[in-house]
Amino acid sequence: MLRTISDSAIRDQAASTLSGRPRRWSWTAFFGPALIAAVAYIDPGNFATNIEAGSRYGYTLLWVVLAANLMAMLIQTLSARLGLATGQNLPQVIRARYPRPLVWCYWVQAEIVAIATDLAEFLGAALAFHLLFGLSLMEGALLTGTITYLALHLYRYGFRLMEILIGAMILAVAGGFILELVLSRPEPAPLLKGLLIPGFPDGYALYLAAGILGATVMPHVIYLHSALSQQRIQVKDDAHRLRLMRYYRLDVILGMAIAGLVNLSMLAMAAAVFHATGRLDVATISDSYLLLAPVVGQVTASHVFGLALLLAGLSSSIVGTLSGQVIMQGFVNVSIPLWLRRLVTMLPALAVIMLGISEQKALVASQVILSFGIPFALVPLLCFTANRQIMGNLVNRKSVTGVGTVVCTLIVALNVYVLFSTFTGH
Repeated sequence: MLRTISDSAIRDQAASTLSGRPRRWSWTAFFGPALIAAVAYIDPGNFATNIEAGSRYGYTLLWVVLAANLMAMLIQTLSARLGLATGQNLPQVIRARYPRPLVWCYWVQAEIVAIATDLAEFLGAALAFHLLFGLSLMEGALLTGTITYLALHLYRYGFRLMEILIGAMILAVAGGFILELVLSRPEPAPLLKGLLIPGFPDGYALYLAAGILGATVMPHVIYLHSALSQQRIQVKDDAHRLRLMRYYRLDVILGMAIAGLVNLSMLAMAAAVFHATGRLDVATISDSYLLLAPVVGQVTASHVFGLALLLAGLSSSIVGTLSGQVIMQGFVNVSIPLWLRRLVTMLPALAVIMLGISEQKALVASQVILSFGIPFALVPLLCFTANRQIMGNLVNRKSVTGVGTVVCTLIVALNVYVLFSTFTGH
């Protein structure tokens, strides 16, 4: 069972900061949930979309990554706000306020989405083991399952340790892609133009933009973030709650900024290495790994890319399992051991490998399934956080609700477009 985040060290540090007499480093008690959430924004699905966008269109779609990251900041802030205001996570609030048959439908779709998400993350890590060490995909998958289970086992020693572990992985991924960016030597002028001037060269660029956005906003991490902020730190009154929300907002900005930096570096690297040398057809993770070293001229480039993929796959798989626990507990008030959930979510990936299905096709299919779940998480989140009866003094301002409505509408519309294009071949 995913317990309430209530490590005594976190509570003591937070109490010191909120009291106005902070001890050294006491502010760190508030940071961690957004780093966990940020994992979903740099998973193998992001690798695939960013690499293809950079190799095909150069720096042109960098602005899409920036816009997606700003949307993510808003959505994850709303999720943290809901957990803090209600003491419940999003699935629990849905269970309390929606009819039971609808709640069960919500739970089923959320479980399907969580499994599909974990499929992509699991395959990404297995593929990294294959590229780096020559293991078969099956061997890589089994090793991934073992490592993630051992990491989840650390949870019994306190969630703070889990946050530190995953945070270290994210920082390593970020460091790896900053190094890749330095090695690839992007051109500053085209990079700034792509970052600041919106545009779509053709229809497929719009499709890729929707894919970038779809790979960025993931419903399972919206559910999880609200759980990480619920009752994490006990506060006495509304004033303390408002102060705590300011710290959580900073946490989100920091976590999403790191994820955004990784995605921007990933796309810019592909633009500088592949698009600039005429390699416009690089669209898979395997192609990127194999071509980086000969094009850049340093074997380090491929190895750093592979290690970043491995860490991203492992960390996102851990987070996916924790999200699954939140989903089951919140919607139907049932929990299963983490090792059993880890085993269940491994099975689809193992089946894909045993059947010989292309990992690229499996990654695309998982993103399509994921698209179905986005509105189920976003729409209730926006409705609940705009309701003063639910949120109290943390209710959204009308301007925030207005911007959130535009963001939700845009995300849902783009994902509908992706689904239509995928099924019709347009």
